[in-house]
Amino acid sequence: MLKLFFACLMMMGLAASAQTSYRSPEDNLEYVDPTIGNVGALLQPTRPTVQLPHQLIRMYPMRKDFIDDQVTDFPLTIVSHRLGQAFSIKPCRATEPESWARPMACDQGAEVTRPWYYSGYLLDEDVTVEFAPGKKVGIYRFAFGGARLRSILLGEYNPGGAKWQSLADGAVAATEVYHGDIPVYVYGRFNVQGTTQAAGDRLQITFPGTAGDTVEFRYAISYIGPEQAKRNFHEELDGRDFAALRSAGEAAWARVMGQIQVEGGTEAQKRSFYSALYRCNERMVDITEDGRYYSGFDKQIHADGSRPFYVDDWVWDTYLALHPLRAILDPALERDMLNSYVTMYRQLGWMPTFPVLFGDHACMNGFHSSIMILDDYRKGIRADDPVKAYEGMRKNALQATMLPWRNGPAMALDSFYYAHGYFPALPIGESERFPQVDSRERRQAVAVTLGASYDDWAVAQMAHQLGRDSDYHFFLQRSGNYRNLWHPERRMFLPKDDKGAWILIDPKYDGGSGGRDYYDENNGWTYLWQVQHDIPGLIGLMGGRDAFEARLDQLFREDLGRSKYEFWNKFPDATGLVGQYSMGNEPSFHIPYLYDFTRSPWKTQERVRLLLDLWFKDNVFGIPGDEDGGGMSAFVVFSSMGFYPVTPGIPRYAIGSPVFEKVRIDLPNGKQFTIIAHECSKTNKYIQRATLNGAPLDTPWFTHEQLIAGGTLELEMGPRPNREWGVK
Repeated sequence: MLKLFFACLMMMGLAASAQTSYRSPEDNLEYVDPTIGNVGALLQPTRPTVQLPHQLIRMYPMRKDFIDDQVTDFPLTIVSHRLGQAFSIKPCRATEPESWARPMACDQGAEVTRPWYYSGYLLDEDVTVEFAPGKKVGIYRFAFGGARLRSILLGEYNPGGAKWQSLADGAVAATEVYHGDIPVYVYGRFNVQGTTQAAGDRLQITFPGTAGDTVEFRYAISYIGPEQAKRNFHEELDGRDFAALRSAGEAAWARVMGQIQVEGGTEAQKRSFYSALYRCNERMVDITEDGRYYSGFDKQIHADGSRPFYVDDWVWDTYLALHPLRAILDPALERDMLNSYVTMYRQLGWMPTFPVLFGDHACMNGFHSSIMILDDYRKGIRADDPVKAYEGMRKNALQATMLPWRNGPAMALDSFYYAHGYFPALPIGESERFPQVDSRERRQAVAVTLGASYDDWAVAQMAHQLGRDSDYHFFLQRSGNYRNLWHPERRMFLPKDDKGAWILIDPKYDGGSGGRDYYDENNGWTYLWQVQHDIPGLIGLMGGRDAFEARLDQLFREDLGRSKYEFWNKFPDATGLVGQYSMGNEPSFHIPYLYDFTRSPWKTQERVRLLLDLWFKDNVFGIPGDEDGGGMSAFVVFSSMGFYPVTPGIPRYAIGSPVFEKVRIDLPNGKQFTIIAHECSKTNKYIQRATLNGAPLDTPWFTHEQLIAGGTLELEMGPRPNREWGVK
């Protein structure tokens, strides 16, 4: 009995230790740094966005990037990721008209940027600026030093003829027109009375006071109307001060950051990981106000209180990993976003590709919302009307133009695709004959064919789920169109003209800016692997598993054939290079996991660790390409945990190499999925053996069903590859 007593005590101690070994959710916030990646390698950097998770109000100081100390203004909200702001506010010490346009020097070393709070010091103005966001509201605080004139300038960012006005009750209000026809409304109040002077569509308010006085501006935004802006103001701000708003924001982010707990790894890896998780919760954003929302898809206000309405998604980037990550962490939220897509289809008549506030911002190529819808469906995340969702997928596949950066009905090039199974390209130097083709984005003929093949596969699988057998067979056959551009001697996907003749380009370099005549932002080496829906078929084209593996090896070792300067002059998106592999662009994310289909899964483990270590640092240069509002960050989150969704639409995850010794995901169904990597370190990155819920795991895969059921994936790690593990 005594032995049993001490054994119980020991077990209780171990249990207590296990329960307290993870940090608290609040502690995880220490690792979040919104400035990571704020200086882009070549193209767009990340922005240090301050907002609540997936909410309308977003703010960061307006400047080129973190290096630039010149802040032009502070927005009242960022309307869409990288697509502009609404309204501007700035402190001022002068009355001359040029003050509106004069930038403000900011002390970068004094800035504090947290997801829920910003503070910065403006050197010439001697003003400290603070900001805290709500859902549809925000509060700015301006602490003026010295005894000079203290003014606040309120202006428009998108000139639309509206004017700021002072209301009889001491409040201010304005309307601004965004993107030509989208009205944005603001209602706000200052904490002290000032002298107001109108200047066209701007307002200057001068305040009395002494050194150290703080001017506070509390405001609300609406897309519905001025009265709704006022209601938003009172609903969120009545009885709440700056500290309360800041505290509520911190608590909201703590809940999100606390859903994944990690042990082990370096401090830098934790900073990169949790900062990436923060970016995965920036968008889509909820624009519903009291059960109503304004839709840019039909330019009407809708009173549908049953579900929130989300916008701002660039699905060419986010279908790969961000939507699949959300399907694990917050399937209810993912379902709301999925329903928003179906609602947009009802309003617009096309299933959107890049849904933003003003409608479908046609970008890139493909209808990858179809892949997202299928992936969600197979993971049990169903639209309220899945038949309507399928109707939109099918209509896009049969009636919408596949031209890059265009939306609308099909045209002659699409008809050619339907008849011949590939998008026709122009020979080098031949002028474009169709005015519908974007003069910069070109035809992207190979990229369009490969992307359409994947999209058609998704439509086929969704048809199968819904019992549409004839559609299933039709689209399944079309999903094999990628084979029509496979050149067996060159072992590349190459373009053909409308006569069926090969256009024998240099796939490393030809195709104009970004290779857009034939590919898109990347060259033929990246698009060699764009058959995620039929990897066994791709392996067959390459001559089997060994040839497939050798070609993967070659990708990571192949020379550019020219200087980086010359290469990047044409392919600025192809950053984060390892050989011909480009970590800095979304089409590459799944490629290192393709070794899991070969006899060498250990190469996935080695490659993923190398890529994370090389290109995702915890500093302002820590993102190798356009992060695209969560697209690239989701790759970091998945890969750091040790697995990745190679083929959205197939609910299965490829195993890589975790950077942490232990990862615990708290699932919304109350269960937990834990990954334990024994002896994991920078050196011990290779899997020696694995178990899933105690049973030996001999394949480098597990399913979504196994994940959401809860359980433990246990990996024994070592410094040398186990060449026998995972090859079955």
